[in-house]
Amino acid sequence: MKIAKHRKAKKVQEALGPNFTVLEFDQPTASASQAATAIGCAVAQIAKSLVFADATGGPVLVIASGANRVDEAKVGEILGTSIHRADAEFVKSATGFSIGGVPPVGHPTRLITLLDQTLKDFDEIWAAGGTPTSVFCLTPGQLNELTGGRFADVALT
Repeated sequence: MKIAKHRKAKKVQEALGPNFTVLEFDQPTASASQAATAIGCAVAQIAKSLVFADATGGPVLVIASGANRVDEAKVGEILGTSIHRADAEFVKSATGFSIGGVPPVGHPTRLITLLDQTLKDFDEIWAAGGTPTSVFCLTPGQLNELTGGRFADVALT
């Protein structure tokens, strides 16, 4: 692991500021299990960024624990609209990043954001840093502050 050099990871570092460090790995961190293996943490500590489209075609960001699947019906109920998983082109357009490296910050516009409440079970979590090999460490409280999202029960049971 080393300090991020890729332009997308540096963009995330700029959005985060000096209190965080985006790290790059020589191995992939695109999936929750890959990231957990690279970092040496539990899969549940990975804060995976998933992009959905709402009924009007607007983007919705759900940051879920790597151990959980998102229940689209629950998210739709919380937001008062239906949602569906977005395709790669939509994700890139909405966030500026490709699937497998979508960070919780650094998007061209502020996204409607929900945070998986189970992330609050950890003192330390890890999120994507803009590329499929970059991540950064933060607390659930910091995730909330950075994204303006709200914690909710979004996990499929």
